[in-house]
Amino acid sequence: MVDTTPLTRAVDHFADRLRAAPQSRLQRGAAAEALAVARELSRRAQLMEEPAGEPREMPDAGMFAAADQILVAAHDLAVVLQSDDQVAEAVRLVEEARARAGV
Repeated sequence: MVDTTPLTRAVDHFADRLRAAPQSRLQRGAAAEALAVARELSRRAQLMEEPAGEPREMPDAGMFAAADQILVAAHDLAVVLQSDDQVAEAVRLVEEARARAGV
């Protein structure tokens, strides 16, 4: 079993920062960054579960749902990750998105 704790920590930190961010920061792009990385994590999870399937895009549920969307997507991915390298790559994606979001 792969230890996904680093991914959980990175996503929890990002989600907490999004929840604490003012609406103006969410509107300036933080929510969009969170949604983009949530969509990418979701896409990766779906492709690992069904390699021949066509991934469905996570809908935009609004800027105030961005923190929850990234948590859900990361949880779905954590369930199917198979190596420490995959965990590290997911953590990198989340941390880069958080940095771009400025939170």
